[in-house]
Amino acid sequence: MKIEIWSDVMCPFCYIGKRRFEDALQKSGHGSEVEVEWKSFQLNPDMVTDPNVNINQYLADIKGFTLDHAKQLNAQVTQMAAETGLTYNFDRAIVANSFKAHRFTHLAKKHGLGADAEEQLFKAYFTEGKNIDDTATLVELGTAIGLDAAEMKQVLESDTYAEDVKHDIYEAQQLGVRGVPFFVLDRKYGISGAQPPQVFEDTITKVFGEWQQENKPKLDIIEGDSCEIGGDC
Repeated sequence: MKIEIWSDVMCPFCYIGKRRFEDALQKSGHGSEVEVEWKSFQLNPDMVTDPNVNINQYLADIKGFTLDHAKQLNAQVTQMAAETGLTYNFDRAIVANSFKAHRFTHLAKKHGLGADAEEQLFKAYFTEGKNIDDTATLVELGTAIGLDAAEMKQVLESDTYAEDVKHDIYEAQQLGVRGVPFFVLDRKYGISGAQPPQVFEDTITKVFGEWQQENKPKLDIIEGDSCEIGGDC
């Protein structure tokens, strides 16, 4: 069974949702029977990368908040992340356009490392305060999960996988995705947001059961002389 996840690197709820989903998938007992595919989404495609501005100030500027109020809101999300075992350092997070990072994830997905790339990006952005629009930074993250540095540099310095990113975004629009994280299970059920782990687990169990029933072998059997289990012939 396939589960697709649309997310954006700069979305704090996407990292929280990732961790809750992974925990739920493990508890469901179907982890080895489920294919998870990460998809690209951009919350702010027009964002201009500026290493001199952190996310607290950016949020205050675009929303018309005071800096203190922006910090208070991000502190609430930081607490939510901590309850999931994640460390957020918004004071260090760099304002960065995520398009190049999404191209990086498509390269990683080609090598079967999509989930690893997502984890590296989230950690780099929210915890370590790294610029996820910087080629050298992405090469560093990629080599850490086993990608080839030369291939990454070649890809990131071109427009390779740009159309793949755009296609993911178009696909999300066709499905009616308005925000991320967004989880699509077997192209039948959608879960919006960083839901509690139990919601993920219950839905995975339900959808997997339906998928299993639908994919049972269905044969028209012509009966004949045979031996059955137990030795009856």
